[in-house]
Amino acid sequence: MTLLYILLATAAGGVASVLIAASLTVGVLARVVKSLVSLSAGVLLGTALLHLLPEAFGHGHDHVHRIGDPVHHHPSPTTLFATLLGGLLFFWLLEKAELYRHAHHHEGDGHGHHDHFDAHQAGRGGLSVLVGDGVHNFCDGVIIAAAFLADPMLGVMTTLAVAAHEIPQEAGDYIVLLNAGFSRGKALLWNAISGMAAVAGGVAGYFLVGGFEPVLPYLLVVASSSFIYVAVADLLPQLQQRLSARETALQVAWLAAGLAVVLLAKELLHSAAH
Repeated sequence: MTLLYILLATAAGGVASVLIAASLTVGVLARVVKSLVSLSAGVLLGTALLHLLPEAFGHGHDHVHRIGDPVHHHPSPTTLFATLLGGLLFFWLLEKAELYRHAHHHEGDGHGHHDHFDAHQAGRGGLSVLVGDGVHNFCDGVIIAAAFLADPMLGVMTTLAVAAHEIPQEAGDYIVLLNAGFSRGKALLWNAISGMAAVAGGVAGYFLVGGFEPVLPYLLVVASSSFIYVAVADLLPQLQQRLSARETALQVAWLAAGLAVVLLAKELLHSAAH
């Protein structure tokens, strides 16, 4: 059943986000992108700091050891924090190599980008967009699988966080590909194929990680580093603009709403499980 949950979650987080993104027009996206960015930042930070990291640091502590059970030594906090640091640097290097795109930028997003910005972002034939998204989606699939293997409720929360930042990202990428010369059908098809990399990552994560429970705390920390990196390196900088008091209050409200969604979802899932 866990594999089935992973398949459904990665398909929802990958392919469904592409379909939702494609249904948004440039005008609609320009109006809602700032709110989506604030909401996504709240969901990602809330999931990483309030769920994934606590689970990683506490994984196995509530297990009652019985005679004959294998003894697993839980990693020390120093080791897990070192893993967090390594994860942040790893995703930074992947992005520098253009293998981990998570940008939500395009000409119509309200950030005042220059003309032909979309074509420049897409690169020759849009290959850099698709390769970067494919690697990102594969990593998301592995992250979702690790979360489900640790705790199904944590898997649902992680899928929610992935979807929160995938929808605006895929919408931006869809528009970038259109402006780079892709037809609507071709842009949707290739974005969907890129989204399927999340399913492949989920399956790989299930079979590679499933038999190695001691690895789970490290993978949960790496998942946290991914979410924290996306929020701090891409989302929050987009919100660092001179705005009116009302616009700033709206940003804070949407970010708080993202945190509230994480906390509410946790309570609902906890209640449903009991």
